Amino acid sequence: MILKFKKLYPDSKLPTYATSGDAGMDMYAYETVTIHPGEVVKVRSGISMEIPEGFAGLIWDKSGLSMNHRIKSLGGVIDSGFRGESMFGLINLGTEAYTIEKGHKVVQMLIQKVEHVEIVETEELSESERGAGGFGSTGK
Repeated sequence: MILKFKKLYPDSKLPTYATSGDAGMDMYAYETVTIHPGEVVKVRSGISMEIPEGFAGLIWDKSGLSMNHRIKSLGGVIDSGFRGESMFGLINLGTEAYTIEKGHKVVQMLIQKVEHVEIVETEELSESERGAGGFGSTGK
């Protein structure tokens, strides 16, 4: 698959795979942003992309940022029809401010196939082993 990226600025950084076996490509910050404890920020990437129809870009944490600094991605889905600048929501769940420097890895993106389903309203659903149990109903 070919994924087309457009640099919106000459110094924007295109995504990269750190190693050949990586599932997600690293996405980079186009700006320096300090995130204070409890704060939510939107980080610009300086790029836009053309994801093929039938696929989507799923945004996930960088494990080092989340485990070592408590910087979590607020997730996100980049749809195939979106051509604007990719931006990433981050939250600081830690107790200290953290600065993301321009050019640093901020999130990773996985490209995944998307299945479109027919949506049908019904009065009844089939029985299942789990039933309506949720939020810990299957054990710890």
